[in-house]
Amino acid sequence: MEVTEVKVFPVQEDRLKAYVTITFDHCFVVRDLKVISGNNGLFVAMPSKKRKDGTYRDMAHPLNNETRQMIESKVLEEYQKEIQKKL
Repeated sequence: MEVTEVKVFPVQEDRLKAYVTITFDHCFVVRDLKVISGNNGLFVAMPSKKRKDGTYRDMAHPLNNETRQMIESKVLEEYQKEIQKKL
């Protein structure tokens, strides 16, 4: 599986830095990933939905750490490129 496209949509909010859409193998799209500024730097949050009890549940997420790291590195790389364009 390969990330074949990453679209970054920067926002001007406190901790939320961007929304992201990624495409896998030119045939599967995942929307509404988020780039968030956390206590230890930037990280990527998977798309989630608020439940009736007020908690959030991921709608899509990687099943292993290797895939999570691959997605996060691609997303953060494209986020940095997009931010550099704005400067």
